[in-house]
Amino acid sequence: MEKNKFLLAVIFLSGCMLCGAARAQESVLLSQARKATQDIEAQLIGWRQYFHANPELSNREFRTAEKIAAHLRALGLDVETGVAHTGVVALVRGRNLHPMVALRADIDALPVTEPAGLPFASQVTTTFNNQQTGVMHACGHDTHIAILMAAAEVLASMRDRLSGSVLLIFQPAEEGPPEGEKGGARLMLDEGLFERYPVDVAFGLHTWSALNAGVIGYRSGPMMASYDNFKIRVQGLQAHASKPWMSIDPIVVASQIVLGIQTIASRQVNVTLAPSVISIGSIHGGIRNNIIPDDVEMLGTIRTFDAGMRKDIQRRLVTTVENIAESAGTTATVKFHYGYPVTVNDPELTAAMLPTLRSIAGAENVIEIDLITGAEDFSYYQQEVPGFYFMLGATPAGQDASAAPTNHSPLFFVDESTLLVGLDALVGLTLNYMDSREAD
Repeated sequence: MEKNKFLLAVIFLSGCMLCGAARAQESVLLSQARKATQDIEAQLIGWRQYFHANPELSNREFRTAEKIAAHLRALGLDVETGVAHTGVVALVRGRNLHPMVALRADIDALPVTEPAGLPFASQVTTTFNNQQTGVMHACGHDTHIAILMAAAEVLASMRDRLSGSVLLIFQPAEEGPPEGEKGGARLMLDEGLFERYPVDVAFGLHTWSALNAGVIGYRSGPMMASYDNFKIRVQGLQAHASKPWMSIDPIVVASQIVLGIQTIASRQVNVTLAPSVISIGSIHGGIRNNIIPDDVEMLGTIRTFDAGMRKDIQRRLVTTVENIAESAGTTATVKFHYGYPVTVNDPELTAAMLPTLRSIAGAENVIEIDLITGAEDFSYYQQEVPGFYFMLGATPAGQDASAAPTNHSPLFFVDESTLLVGLDALVGLTLNYMDSREAD
């Protein structure tokens, strides 16, 4: 018995020494990575400014993809282009194929006209939905591209010391593909991305004006909402406005529907389980003041943080719309455009990664944030593998981030000092995850 205890003690101590050696090696790697990220900061900012000045819309990121691919090839990586139309992927192969960490950046811009001011402000214009508009990286995707390009360079420089591999995903069309097209994360996965590259975990970030530069915001579990858009068409009976009794007024019916569907979130679903939002953003009907129109069309959106509630609200919306229309002696239809699922950070992974973020940004700068009712197609990757998505502050320190122009505003602004924090975070999370798997 004593001999067995002695052998177990030796094995335990040997294991501890091996784990300690692995962590010491990881510490050296992390220190080397931090030095490498600092050395590349000027180039990182230069890339960001280039992409900001040259934005491209969803599924049309042709020059963007070319520049990304050229950089990755220069690092000696095998590069796939044309993934989900304009996406670019590459694998940094370490000593082993696994653990395989996916790092993702979205690369598309928005149909937003940027005001003059920045020396690298976008002057790109295009026609979108039959309207002339500017094109702007008003959601910070230019920073995401630059950060991931820099991460590729840092990780490729130490590939012979990595215990696993890194899949670099430069994803198009996060803002949504043009009407009639497919795109984004869903199309990448449908094309077999994770079959070709059997990823173990996925990390991503997003610059966020509601936080100050250098601050990292996170949330365990549900973090960002699902979204589904819908179109309601109310059938009426056209008549002269002076004789409404001869009509079925679709404007009145539509007004009742707008009020009725607000009771779904406030009265019909259990608000203690998860928040939900149902909003009407557009109502169109009629062309003259004295004609009751033949129909009314409404557009709206649903946001939820629970997959079951998402389906339940869709069902209740259809029932409410149809019943109100029937009570008025007419009909109404609902058509859905199903959007992104809930962005859910794996709780165990989140807890394991927080020490790395705190060591990079400082414990006081890593904060738990409120639920975000915006949606994000990074959620599709999280349906396949454990994932962790976090927010990177964009508003200059000293300014009130709560009053800053939001993402998608033409006044959206990113303090470039935050880019290095984002780069250190992605590289640090990658090394931390590989180290934890090696210790297992």
